[in-house]
Order: sequence, then C-alpha cells, then structure tokens
Amino acid sequence: MQQIIHHLTDNDAYTFSCQYYVLQTYPRSEVEYTFFDRNKTIYPAGFAALVEEQLAYMTNVVITEEEIEFMKSRMYYLPEWYFTFLRGYRFNPNEVTVSQDEEGHLEISVRGKWYSTIMWEMPILSIVSELIHTLRGEIASYDAQREEERCEEKMRKILSEGLLLSEMGTRRRLSFAHQDMVIRTMKRVYDSGGYTDNEGTHHSWTGSFTGTSNVYLAMKYGLKAIGTMSHQIIEFEENVSGIFECNFNVMKKFSDVYDGDNGIYLYDCFGDKVFFGNLSKRMAMMFTGLRVDSGIEEEQVEKIIDKYNLLGIDPRTKHVVFSNGLNIDRAIEIHKYVNGRMQDSYGMGTFLTCDVENTRPMNIVIKLTKMRITEKREWHDCVKLSCDKGKTLGNPEKCAYLLKQIGH
Repeated sequence: MQQIIHHLTDNDAYTFSCQYYVLQTYPRSEVEYTFFDRNKTIYPAGFAALVEEQLAYMTNVVITEEEIEFMKSRMYYLPEWYFTFLRGYRFNPNEVTVSQDEEGHLEISVRGKWYSTIMWEMPILSIVSELIHTLRGEIASYDAQREEERCEEKMRKILSEGLLLSEMGTRRRLSFAHQDMVIRTMKRVYDSGGYTDNEGTHHSWTGSFTGTSNVYLAMKYGLKAIGTMSHQIIEFEENVSGIFECNFNVMKKFSDVYDGDNGIYLYDCFGDKVFFGNLSKRMAMMFTGLRVDSGIEEEQVEKIIDKYNLLGIDPRTKHVVFSNGLNIDRAIEIHKYVNGRMQDSYGMGTFLTCDVENTRPMNIVIKLTKMRITEKREWHDCVKLSCDKGKTLGNPEKCAYLLKQIGH
C-alpha cells in the first residue's frame, strides 16, 4: 500500500499548540492513548499489518523549512525554540501497538513521553480511515467531478446563510486527496465574493470561510490554521488538580503559556456543571470564547450567556465555536438561535471530508487514557465525561466515581 501521510504538518493545529503546552508544563510526563471505534467496526483480516506498514513509513516524515516559515508567520504564538524542537522531531513507531482481536476489532495504543506521543493522534486516525475506505472500494469508485460539485453547493449555502465556518475534518476524512479538494473548492467559492441571481443582481456572501485545522493545507492554500486545544490536557490535569479545579488550572496554565493568545477554551471535558461552577471573571476575561463540542447547543448557549452576564461580561463581546458533529442545516439552526447574542462560528469535519456518495464515514477517536507526571510516578486513569453520554470514554469505574462526585 502506498504511503498515506507525507507531511509532518498534515495534522491539526491544536496538536502543535498542545505539544508546546506540554513541553512548557509537564515535560517529563508519560501517557497512554487508546483507539476507540464507536461503530465497533469489524476490520478485514490483516488490517492491523497494513496500519503497521503505514506507521513504519512515518519515520521519514519530517518538517520542512517551508512548513516552519508558514507556522512562524501564521501560528505566531509559538516561539522560535519550538521550531528547533520540531526540526529534530521524529515519529517513533515503537510507541504504537496495533492488533486485531478474533472478531476483527482493531486495537491501537500509544505509550511514551507525552510531548512525543501527542503527534500520533491525527496520523493514526487518518491512516485507519483512508485504509478502510480504500479496502471497501469507496476511493476507487470516487467521482471527483461530482464531489466537487456537491462541495461547491454546500459552500454556497454556508456563505449565503451567513455562517462563519472552518474545516476540521482531518481525522475521519475519506482521503487526503478528497480533503485537499474540499478546502480548494471552499476557498475558490469564498474568493468569488458572492453570486448573481436569475435577475442579474449580485449578492455578496454574508458568511466567511475562516480556515482549516489542517496546518499543511492551510499553508498550501494561504489560510488560517484553526485550533487551540484538545480535551487531553484537561483529562491529564484532573489527576493533578481534581475534577473541580482542573478547568480553572488549565485555563490559568494555558493563558500563562500563551500570554493570552489561543483564547478559545474547550470546556466540556467533565461536563458544563463542573466548568461553570468555578469559572472566574479573570479566566473568562483571559479567553476570547468557548467551544461547544457536546450537549444540546441551544441549552449550552443559554448557560454560557447566563454565566457571562453573572460575571458582568457582555456576551456579545465573546466568541462561541460550535463543533459537535455538525451538518449545514444544523449549523444554520444554531446560528439563527444565537441571533447575534454572541459572536458565533462553526467547525465542521466529517460532513465536509467524508460526506461522499456511497461511502460510510468512520466514527473513530483516539483519547488519553493513562498518565503519570514523571517516569518515576504511578500511573493514573484518564477519562472524559462530556455533556453527551455517547462521548464518555475511559475506565468505567472511574467514570462512575466522578459522575457521583459531580452529582449525576
């Protein structure tokens, strides 16, 4: 099978911002990640060996000076010394264990230094997704012209409905080539400036294409690389600070590391009750906004607005980013509901990069499941509770214990 991942920055922007955070806060920490397939897919015999073949290719994937120059200019919050680190970074396949059980379920774990293993999430998910779509014949039957037309139709609807949208679909894409086409088409439609109706009247777009989470494709098309943080740094911190203080301490550490940049906070790792319970005015002011990645969006909007009002902060000055498995119609519903009460934007993934005719998208994730602060300390379980029951992951006993603690 041909090599799938060719570029070190064919990865989400949050991977790099989280990696730098780890280097600054917990440089000796060790972790374990676990692969979860929410659809419990039965993979064909020999699939694990194909994944291992792709992981071996990763040893020759290194950052280029072109990628570094782009990151310096667009991801300005990362310091010069970090790029020296990236020049020396090498993927280590020995950190990854891949197998299949008797039924064919795929099992993947990653263990090692946190600053090193953190780079594996996107490549592994992209590899698994593209491999399975290849073996199913979905890439061979791919109609490039038809899919470009469908993408153009989607983008016209997005922009004419006033949505501010970024692409976030690297992890569960059909293929790199399809994601490349999606971003190229989205940019082309946005750059056209608008459309002319049947009566000859020109209408400018009221929405905006704000960028992509994929750093390499952001570089290729001159876009903003979107992304700040992931759940893993809060999962880790829960074992350091406890469930009731972990969000506050991550907010403080993250804002210290980035001096106020990268200001969209992902708040739902242990549910909204835990987060809003000790969100202070100082931390609310330090971050430009919040990302809604679970729960019922309308309910979350009201809770966010109520909390900002309680803290004496005008919600209209704050951003809210929605990213929970959205399609266009759902994003439009949310946008109309927000109705200018906050500055709303949308991150859309699988619906853009794997909404392909005659194709079944994957539902796969990689999550942090164990941690220790240094190589001399004991291991602890990491879990994610979320505001959606289906997104709760990790040791069931610990999940039950924490849920009891917070009153669920």
